[in-house]
Amino acid sequence: MQTSRGIKILLVDDEPNILEFLEMGLLNEGYRVRTALDGMTAVTIAGQFEPHIVVLDVMMPGMDGFEVCRMLKKQGNVAIIMLTAKDEVEDRVKGLNLGADDYMSKPFSFDELLARIQARIRNQFPNLLGEVVSGPFRVDDRRREIVYNDHVLELSPTEYELLKFLILNRGIVLSKTMILDKVWGYDFVGDENIVEVYIRSLRDKLKDKDHQLIRTLRGAGYRMDLS
Repeated sequence: MQTSRGIKILLVDDEPNILEFLEMGLLNEGYRVRTALDGMTAVTIAGQFEPHIVVLDVMMPGMDGFEVCRMLKKQGNVAIIMLTAKDEVEDRVKGLNLGADDYMSKPFSFDELLARIQARIRNQFPNLLGEVVSGPFRVDDRRREIVYNDHVLELSPTEYELLKFLILNRGIVLSKTMILDKVWGYDFVGDENIVEVYIRSLRDKLKDKDHQLIRTLRGAGYRMDLS
């Protein structure tokens, strides 16, 4: 399930195993992720990638996390969560004085990191909370619009809810019954073939003549395929 809000995260750590673990977890949450094994690379990537959040290890050879933090804060509006293997007050104070927005001590749980990332988003980038990006789609609940390949789709309210449901559950087979329950509501009493009618309409608007985006699995349902 992809629920990316268009938020970009840069991970900086000189331990490849930690980077790989965090990158995999954040990608699964739908975030856009880049990684760097050292401070200088991190500064270079940040200038191109323009991350919203940087998860930054303090103890790195060469340019340490404190210097990276100082440089990134000069580049623009970025939230920095610093990581350290030491739980020392003076390290926390130094990082915060350089502009760090939060601090975590290793080892930490992935769920805690997620919670801290979400807190930073709420505090510093609240305008991104209503947006979901998945493949070529961008769903904006505030405007009730879906953008596909940079074009705003003209959708009825029901088409919007149906396409959004398919996007948020990309790769998952959705039965007609499940779609009816989630899009039309549990109290819907009409013919379930209404789903086919709306799927056909969405395919027309997406120019999905070959059903490569919205696939039909005979006897099972539909699956949004963005691969």
